Amino acid sequence: MASIDSEIKSKFASEQHRLMTNIVFTANWVQHAFNEDLKPFGISQQQYNMLRILRGLGGWRTMSEIKDGLLDKSPNATRLADKLLKKKLIDRKSSKTDRRRVYIRISKIGLKLFEAINQTESPVQQAITHNISEEEAKLASDILDKLRT
Repeated sequence: MASIDSEIKSKFASEQHRLMTNIVFTANWVQHAFNEDLKPFGISQQQYNMLRILRGLGGWRTMSEIKDGLLDKSPNATRLADKLLKKKLIDRKSSKTDRRRVYIRISKIGLKLFEAINQTESPVQQAITHNISEEEAKLASDILDKLRT
């Protein structure tokens, strides 16, 4: 990928403006690439993220526990869970004491799909692995963390 200046053919008022544009442009590039990687598996980034959380937490979890770990904080976790349930990628059960409380977990089929996705190295992962050192990755993450404070 070329520099942000040549990608969007623009001049910037400052390096901070260039950085912000670069972050947005790169985030969109990563999301597009990740969507392409997930297409053969028939799930979206948000659905993958929910599977990732369920696998990491293990066992039965409430929807509020899942929402806390979602990268995209939109309030559509129930809709995501419904789609995953329809694909048999998660299991769902209601609480015996409170019917409003629902528990979900990753199913065996969901776990197999998650593992299959993670065994493929995407172009984005390759770009990070081959072009960015551990030190550069840490510095970039630290800068992004600083941006959000």
